[in-house]
Amino acid sequence: MANQSNITIVKHPLLSDRLARIRDKNTPFEEFRRLLNQVATLMTYEACRHFETVESRVNTPVEETTVQVLKRGIVVVPILRAGLGMIDGIMSIIPEAKIGIMGLYRDEITLKPVDYYRNLPKNLEDVDVLLIDPMLATGGSASEAAHSLKRCGAKRIVIMVLIAAPEGVDAMQKNHPDIRIYTASLDRQLNSKGYIMPGLGDAGDRFFGT
Repeated sequence: MANQSNITIVKHPLLSDRLARIRDKNTPFEEFRRLLNQVATLMTYEACRHFETVESRVNTPVEETTVQVLKRGIVVVPILRAGLGMIDGIMSIIPEAKIGIMGLYRDEITLKPVDYYRNLPKNLEDVDVLLIDPMLATGGSASEAAHSLKRCGAKRIVIMVLIAAPEGVDAMQKNHPDIRIYTASLDRQLNSKGYIMPGLGDAGDRFFGT
């Protein structure tokens, strides 16, 4: 069973409501898109909770005062293709963030990740990286994406997913114990095809309508 030490299950009534509708197989893809972005927005507040801040000075209309600002820039890295479905929701509250792209897919026979595309901003060692994907199933793609980010210099990574399976959490905790996981739900298990149970099906297919 997954170790709870570096996983946060985000709880909120609005989040629970939208997750329920996302799981429903009868939810049309256009509503699925809207709900996924709403969930991403709600979860971003929690996923960025531990980002460091530093003191700064600003002039209000009344006087100068001390404020807290982010210590580092933020890079959001969606794992293609389903991760793209969370971008708009995240960027609505941190529009200054840069976006990197990681292209990985899970081979349906071996269930192992295949890395086919990568386009990342420079100087990842100087930023906080938010790695995003709606699903953390086997953990293969997320783990490989994290390895790639680290090879490119990233030192501070958190991963934000909509739902996770214990198997995927275990894989991430084994391979990347330094990376905190944020999820709206830790589901029961994977089935024989590597799908999360009860899950929500294939997030990419449901988002893109394919």
